[in-house]
Amino acid sequence: VQLQASGGGLVQAGGSLRLSCAVSGRAISSTTMGWFRRVPGKDREFVAAMRAQGTTYANSLKGRFTISRDNGKNTVYLQMNSLEPEDTAVYYCAARPGNSILTVARSEGGYDYWGQGTQVTVSS
Repeated sequence: VQLQASGGGLVQAGGSLRLSCAVSGRAISSTTMGWFRRVPGKDREFVAAMRAQGTTYANSLKGRFTISRDNGKNTVYLQMNSLEPEDTAVYYCAARPGNSILTVARSEGGYDYWGQGTQVTVSS
């Protein structure tokens, strides 16, 4: 399974970006997909995940970020709106075969495959 993240870039505060994660080697329709981010000097943190039962988000991001997927393109997206300088980070997509309980889907350790990361920089 390979994941290719893209869509990062430089955006002003209040702007929007859409990240993409193209998956090969496994159908995302039967896979738990997650997004995480890492700020330099900090641990990677959970952003959003999509599983059979639906979506889940980090509490601090709910309402601004939306995870979605296109099964035909085998691609998962992260729509990020009202971006803040604090959202500056490297964003990673991750995959876990099959369905997952909520705590696993929200945990970095619950994923088997990772993309290379895409940099998002939000200027003030």
